[in-house]
Amino acid sequence: MVVADSVSHITQHLQHQALNSISVAKKRVISDKKYSEQRLDVLSALVLAENTLNGPSTKQRRLIVSLALSVGTQLKTFKDEELFPLQVVMKKLDLISELRERVQTQCDCCFLYWHRAVFPIYLDDVYENAVDAARLHYMFSALRDCVPAMMHARHLESYEILLDCYDKEIMEILNEHLLDKLCKEIEKDLRLSVHTHLKLDDRNPFKVGMKDLALFFSLNPIRFFNRFIDIRAYVTHYLDKTFYNLTTVALHDWATYSEMRNLATQRYGLAMTEAHLPSQTLEQGLDVLEIMRNIHIFVSRYLYNLNNQIFIERTSNNKHLNTINIRHIANSIRTHGTGIMNTTVNFTYQFLKKKFYIFSQFMYDEHIKSRLIKDIRFFREIKDQNDHKYPFDRAEKFNRGIRKLGITPEGQSYLDQFRQLISQIGNAMGYVRMIRSGGLHCSSNAIRFVPDLEDIVNFEELVKEEGLAEETLKAARHLDSVLSDHTRNSAEGTEYFKMLVDVFAPEFRRPKNIHLRNFYIIVPPLTLNFVEHSISCKEKLNKKNKIGAAFTDDGFAMGVAYILKLLDQYREFDSLHWFQSVREKYLQEIRAVAKQQNVQSTSQDEKLLQTMNLTQKRLDVYLQEFELLYFSLSSARIFFRADKTAAEENQEKKEKEEETKTSNGDLSNSTLSADPVVK
Repeated sequence: MVVADSVSHITQHLQHQALNSISVAKKRVISDKKYSEQRLDVLSALVLAENTLNGPSTKQRRLIVSLALSVGTQLKTFKDEELFPLQVVMKKLDLISELRERVQTQCDCCFLYWHRAVFPIYLDDVYENAVDAARLHYMFSALRDCVPAMMHARHLESYEILLDCYDKEIMEILNEHLLDKLCKEIEKDLRLSVHTHLKLDDRNPFKVGMKDLALFFSLNPIRFFNRFIDIRAYVTHYLDKTFYNLTTVALHDWATYSEMRNLATQRYGLAMTEAHLPSQTLEQGLDVLEIMRNIHIFVSRYLYNLNNQIFIERTSNNKHLNTINIRHIANSIRTHGTGIMNTTVNFTYQFLKKKFYIFSQFMYDEHIKSRLIKDIRFFREIKDQNDHKYPFDRAEKFNRGIRKLGITPEGQSYLDQFRQLISQIGNAMGYVRMIRSGGLHCSSNAIRFVPDLEDIVNFEELVKEEGLAEETLKAARHLDSVLSDHTRNSAEGTEYFKMLVDVFAPEFRRPKNIHLRNFYIIVPPLTLNFVEHSISCKEKLNKKNKIGAAFTDDGFAMGVAYILKLLDQYREFDSLHWFQSVREKYLQEIRAVAKQQNVQSTSQDEKLLQTMNLTQKRLDVYLQEFELLYFSLSSARIFFRADKTAAEENQEKKEKEEETKTSNGDLSNSTLSADPVVK
């Protein structure tokens, strides 16, 4: 830069020296009185040289001076000691005048186009030795020298294609070998600095070395093609994006990332952007809207727990199972509004219609119907001898007999599939119950700030009395509406169970669906099937392969209670005294095993004793499962209990008398609907 500033002064000085030498020679020519044309030409050439040197030192002027002096040096106008210094001065003048062109030619780095393999190595070296970071500007200036040569390319339709490819290649190399490595290193350094309390790897700079990466951030933006490469902005954007995304994944780590932002500002001078994410999250779980749209998938993949009012995922590819409880439902209702509750019940109604169609087809099947009619006749015949208890052996025989009709590839009988159908119906009802509880929970949370629900102030009247603006009056009207809605919702809640019973019960009890009246007699084999399935699922919990493991499935009890209510068969089912029969059967077997143990204890046969102990444990487990099912079924029946008027009871008596007359004729030839679809 110093030389460039002094070029004009140096040029003037050299021109002055040349003019002095020419002036001396010109005087010598003029002083000679001999006149000749040759001497006149020499004089004219010297005058021309003088006039040309009195101006800018351009290439053309220097050429004219050179030509003029080649003529002017004839006839010994210059002495030998004068001519040599003049030639030196003219050479210097040529050199200093062409300095810019010479430097540009010597520093032309277009050869780098053919040696681009050096660029990644150079960037790796710059990254390792951050002291030379400022030299990146020179490297990119050198890479720009390749552009003029590429603009003369003829092997492509347009040289712009070649320039774009070149630009893309250089930027990819820069990102891979410098910028991305720099981003990762900065992020790693910030993480290790923040988590020093975890006693991570040794970071002693005397042992592992330390690079001063802050030097990269003091660089000015680098110009390359039509862009400015700002290393500071690139790394800042990367850290901002990474910290934001990771904070959204785990909101509880917001404090850690905030600390890392502060550290990046202090250590590297990076101006980080605040994420403005909440410092805590509302654990919403599965959304009501998603469950509603996919209720057929939900009821098959989740298991219902009646007591805790919670749904648990049946199986999962992860190490944890998803759960849905009242709090999740309340959060979803608060998000979507209370209107989602009625929509959900409507979707459940549509789902139940499809399931009851399959239910009706199963009950209408000739094999099933004939077995059930035989069982009803059998029970009527032996109930007086058997103390009005349905025999356990009969249910077990039914369960085994169904397997003979066929088994699916998964090893399930028709009764297993029917049990799953009823469980899914029960899960849907459990979901409706949870929706109602979630709605009450949401409403009570929203109304908790109202001091007295019995005496709520009418804000619209107060605003009218004060004569406030129309906007205020409208706001007060909206507030009154919201308060009345919340008060009504929190006080009563909608009886969705009653609605779903009322909408299906009339169709179930119609004469054309008389084949459904046999349902109560299939419940004992169903319960037996369910208990075996439940015990199998619980035993899998202690095994390594937990596929099919479960500890609760109250959807079955809910489904049985609901269908018995729709068919109004609580009394018929209770007349079987099924659970008493089961209890007596297992208690009798347990006593028999205990008696055998007392007898065998004297014989000291250890293997036989172990077998008896295992038998007793198995009987205890079965008895306990039946007891749990009985309690769950009793609890589920409470949901569908409703007080009846005397007129309704009389009407039911008349209907039952008519049905009894019909059924007492010949059950096998009773008139059955040709279209048993439940509408």
